[in-house]
Amino acid sequence: MELINRLFTAHCMRRKIAENRDRLFRVALAWCGDVSVADDLVQETLMLSLQRISQLREQKRLNAWMYTILSNCWKQHLRRMRPTIDIDELDLSTDSDAETGSIEQEIVDTVRRAILKLPVGQRQTVTLVDLAGFSYAEVAEILDIPIGTVMSRLYTSRHSLQHSLVHSGHRQPAAAPLLRSVK
Repeated sequence: MELINRLFTAHCMRRKIAENRDRLFRVALAWCGDVSVADDLVQETLMLSLQRISQLREQKRLNAWMYTILSNCWKQHLRRMRPTIDIDELDLSTDSDAETGSIEQEIVDTVRRAILKLPVGQRQTVTLVDLAGFSYAEVAEILDIPIGTVMSRLYTSRHSLQHSLVHSGHRQPAAAPLLRSVK
């Protein structure tokens, strides 16, 4: 009976890991701005999650644990790329989607470009809080930084994004708060 319970639990955990793929991809894409790199990061994250599932102490911490793995994969990718490409000197802007030509797509592209211009630490922090919905404490744990650093990076990155978007012609809605309470 114990074997059946363990097999059932393992099956449920594999399913939960697979269900996180789309969220992981959106965050990875926001971090790197390249679909193929984001896909590689997510594949590596999923593979490592499945291989190391026995290391997860609390099942309720699965999401934060997987984003920690994604963050580590992203850091390793940046280290591998460092000798050949300086990420701060890359022109990360992309043309708006010519096929759709929609205003919504232009806004999405503008926001993505603005996010990609942020330093890596700010980009990671703002996407984990605002895109993935993690609390400040969870982001601090995922990125292995103090919660005060999370708050500082969020303030700075949101201010930079607001400034960048205002100068690009896309204004942030007036009702949107710049800061929110610590979760």
